[in-house]
Amino acid sequence: MNKEFEKFNKKLVRQFGKDRNMALATSYEDVPSIRIVDTFYWNRSFYIVTHEASEKAKQIAKNKYVSLCTNTNEFQGEAYNIGHPLDESNKEIRDLLIDVYSNWYFEHNDESDPKMCYIEVKLTSANTLFNKVRYSVNFDTEEVISERLV
Repeated sequence: MNKEFEKFNKKLVRQFGKDRNMALATSYEDVPSIRIVDTFYWNRSFYIVTHEASEKAKQIAKNKYVSLCTNTNEFQGEAYNIGHPLDESNKEIRDLLIDVYSNWYFEHNDESDPKMCYIEVKLTSANTLFNKVRYSVNFDTEEVISERLV
């Protein structure tokens, strides 16, 4: 990981490595849809807890390209249903999500429901503003372009 990207990633962890409400935009058959979701940033991805019957999960299954936005931060990525929370492959992220969402995780999620799932949004790009510095970031190449605003 290059140093500029590593510094930027640390900013993301500080800002979004906790329970954060964000607008999630999806699209199906060229019709956009947006809703507020709880997110958690970890390891170049945002994670969302949901149900396979939700509109967002259905739309993502048909079109993986999504955007997330909050205030002065916009992210684009590819979203995937990574399966049920109790899948062995989700053990590490489940432990993190239970901790991050400790105030409500079990109150609002029924892990006995086989249709409960996690959505991972693997980031491809970001346009953010932190402390009067605008960042344009490509996650694939780790290119970070920054501009100090006056």
